[in-house]
Amino acid sequence: MKILIYSAKDFEVPFLEKANNGVHHLKYIPERLTAKTACLALGFDAIFIFSADDASSMVLERLKDFGIKYIALRSTGYDNINLTTAKKLGIKVSNAAGYSPQAIAEHAIGLLLALNRKLIQSNEQVKNYNFSLSNLVGSDLNEKTVGIVGTGRIGKVIAKIMHGFSCKIMGNDIHEDKEAKEKYDIKYTNLRELCEESDVIFISTPLTTETHYLIDADCIKYMKKDALLINIARGAIVHTEDVLQALELKKIRGYGTDVYEHESGIFFYNHSKNKPEDTILQRLIDSSNVLLTPHQAFATKEALTEIAETTFNTINSWEGNKFAKNELTLELVR
Repeated sequence: MKILIYSAKDFEVPFLEKANNGVHHLKYIPERLTAKTACLALGFDAIFIFSADDASSMVLERLKDFGIKYIALRSTGYDNINLTTAKKLGIKVSNAAGYSPQAIAEHAIGLLLALNRKLIQSNEQVKNYNFSLSNLVGSDLNEKTVGIVGTGRIGKVIAKIMHGFSCKIMGNDIHEDKEAKEKYDIKYTNLRELCEESDVIFISTPLTTETHYLIDADCIKYMKKDALLINIARGAIVHTEDVLQALELKKIRGYGTDVYEHESGIFFYNHSKNKPEDTILQRLIDSSNVLLTPHQAFATKEALTEIAETTFNTINSWEGNKFAKNELTLELVR
């Protein structure tokens, strides 16, 4: 099978090559999938895409015209692809669900610890031989209340880790995880109560029409003034401007995020010599109460191995007319 890999990153190529094991013909391109770059798929049977690629209806129709039969996402989230259109066009779609939730959860905890204990600020001070502690006072996590919005695979690992910090865990999800509830003593509740009681709030829920801008000014007004908000899900779940305003008005203490609602075309690329004209992004970068990382939570050797293996397992299943457990278009038929 001939496969075109959009948004290819140098760090993931070795993992994809190993998982492919010489079976399929692969071509890597750094370009994102868009309406303009869809033509590059001409002559290929399948494409691999990432979370920043555009697989909207118009793009899918072009891909169908160019002969694409399969699309495999190298990510868990699939809010960037119109599954209904893909199904109508007869294009099979899969994701890489289930890969190393530990990678994402551990990064979330890293954001929390660095933000709470002001590790980035501390490191910058030390580089300038400033060893004062005046601006470096943080808080214990022990016995604090932690709210987790979305207690799926990643949220459950976050609960496990924070339970190890002796934190009280609150959860918000359309489905309660009975096993996690018992093991980590999770108290499931509505979003308002979670915001009112939590010292730390983790966002680990998928981006849907229901969760778009779930965390906005109306939600933030219920949060504690010293609350820390951590987002390792999708940028658009959080209304960034509302969070920035809340930080400026000291309505919350800090925001740690690995995602940004307007990250498409910016994250994963080096823009040091051509900085994007994005005032909201600049405000995030300039804020002393924000810790922003460039969507790197998945970037561990273990996670990249699982993503590559899952993606090629699906492609091999499709080529052999076998069931592929990560096929998303199949779920529309059930």
